[in-house]
Amino acid sequence: MFVFLFVIVDLTGAALLLLPAATSGEGQLTVVEALFTATTSLAVCGLSVIAIGADLSLFGQIVVMVLIQAGGIGIMTLASVLGAVVIRRFGLRMQLGAQAETRNLAFGEVRGVVMRIGVVSLTCEAVVAAIIIPRMWLAHDLPISAALYSGVFHAVSAFNNAGLSLYADSLTRFSGDAIILLTVAFATIAGGLGFPVLLELRRHLWHPFRWSLHAKLTVYTTLLLYLGGSVVVILLEWSNPATLGTLSWPARIVDGVFHGVMPRSGGFNVTDVGAMEDSSLLVIIMLMFVGNGSAGTAGGIKVATLAVIFLVVWSEIRGHAGVHVFGRRLSPNAIREALSLMFLLMTVVVVSTVVLLATTTFDFIRVLFEVTSAGGVVGLSTGITPDLPPAAQVWLIVLMVAGRIGPITFASALALRERRRRYDLAESRPIIG
Repeated sequence: MFVFLFVIVDLTGAALLLLPAATSGEGQLTVVEALFTATTSLAVCGLSVIAIGADLSLFGQIVVMVLIQAGGIGIMTLASVLGAVVIRRFGLRMQLGAQAETRNLAFGEVRGVVMRIGVVSLTCEAVVAAIIIPRMWLAHDLPISAALYSGVFHAVSAFNNAGLSLYADSLTRFSGDAIILLTVAFATIAGGLGFPVLLELRRHLWHPFRWSLHAKLTVYTTLLLYLGGSVVVILLEWSNPATLGTLSWPARIVDGVFHGVMPRSGGFNVTDVGAMEDSSLLVIIMLMFVGNGSAGTAGGIKVATLAVIFLVVWSEIRGHAGVHVFGRRLSPNAIREALSLMFLLMTVVVVSTVVLLATTTFDFIRVLFEVTSAGGVVGLSTGITPDLPPAAQVWLIVLMVAGRIGPITFASALALRERRRRYDLAESRPIIG
């Protein structure tokens, strides 16, 4: 049902963007351009084949913003509702245990979930807009009307992790501006953490011992990845004259931290991503593959999945039969779902990279970057997406849809299709390694 609704809304958005009123000039978008723009907006990805601010009229830009808002709230609602459905799928004892552990998945009724998500989303977006609008007006000489509209648009795009900007160079004009860039970064982090974690932090922000296992894995792994990603990007790009090398050291740190956050599904950029060192691009690719929190606006395999896989490997290295963390033992089903999800997305990225390498003339690292950005619904680009042939752009459209709705529905299906075997077979093991 969700796939059906997603496609219907996507096609409706594309049809609206095909109207002459949606473009700023006399011409209109092609079918592929309209479908790509609608999909990247609804999937809150951020890759673009047109200049949103220059090629679209005010009507077209509002269509994009509405699609971003619908995609962000819809994804969080779907993931949260499916979480409640998965919990209720099991017996009463497991339901009570899961509800006590998570405190936020079994919400009761769908209306309550939608209302809470809507309030949280709109509140966060309003706070972000209230901070960046005066800054755009006073510090960057934008007219008050332009600052109001730009602030609202970028607040919606940032919280929903869409990465779409009114400016052709994304947020490059605000390079070094800590107020705007860090506010946008924090909005991206908040939207990407996921609604269950946001609700839990609202209740117990200063009492981490009360957090559920999911919240602890998400928050601690997120902080580690943000810190590590920012430090690595700053170090690798510090002397690159095409990115951070010509800036003052405070601006290098601000821009570097910003680019350490954006690969986790934010999608904005303040430097030319295509001019980055290949080592930096590889680090960003890995961060895009991971994404951010579950039941949020981010894509990727999610940080909880990465944490589970790391804990499995760590327990195996230590020779432990079970996987234990924060005073809990991980369910074998969670381990199975994490490994399956990682393998699925990895396969999709590899196959898509092979297809685009065979059908385009671009080099490996840039093709892999665009594919991972689409599959992880991130939106960062080395600049080759507008130059791809229409067939390759259509492939990216399919990849964005799969990257947005695939991990959620796939993980839920694994949990909902679980069946208990009435017998088991004799144990055997192959040679590993």
